[in-house]
Amino acid sequence: TTHYLFIVVVAVNSTLLTINAGDYIFYTDWAWTSFVVFSIAQSTMLVVGAIYYMLFTGVPGTATYYATIMTIYTWVAKGAWFALGYPMDFITVPVWIPSAMLLDLTYWATRRNKHAAIIIGGTLVGLSLPIFNMINLLLVRDPLEMAFKYPRPTLPPYMTPIEPQVGKFCNSPVALGSGAGAVLSVPVAALGAKLNTWTYR
Repeated sequence: TTHYLFIVVVAVNSTLLTINAGDYIFYTDWAWTSFVVFSIAQSTMLVVGAIYYMLFTGVPGTATYYATIMTIYTWVAKGAWFALGYPMDFITVPVWIPSAMLLDLTYWATRRNKHAAIIIGGTLVGLSLPIFNMINLLLVRDPLEMAFKYPRPTLPPYMTPIEPQVGKFCNSPVALGSGAGAVLSVPVAALGAKLNTWTYR
């Protein structure tokens, strides 16, 4: 009973951590300016939560299940904002599931080798998540128009949306986000595996 309860606690808390790790991208007023930050935060948080959860159960497919839970939670949040009168494009739901499927596939293809899942799977998540989310954002209406027309009630004055300066920082936010996400996903996933080992002691 304790183990099943622990699985529920891990799922809920990890989901909340991952959702809040890249909070800015849910709201289209900061979707483009914070894309690199989101890519790093979300790829690392997805990997550490999914690796921890997957190694705890030992079942390939758990990472996809974990990503599905987060997606459902986020769509509920999107629906809540919509109910308050905001347009559907006000919140962009991140694309976690395809990257989590790559992690599961790695775990399955390497015969449940946790080190391969961490190194290969973590790298695949870090490389793929920014790409999937950039494609997702391209389908959204103009973020700046949305930002000025529907400002967030909790947005502080000093965070008033401004023209994105992505080009001055890096010519390719996808490349930067993918590279940083891939590099950071591996050590963070290793941390998740270590925490998983401590759980059994």
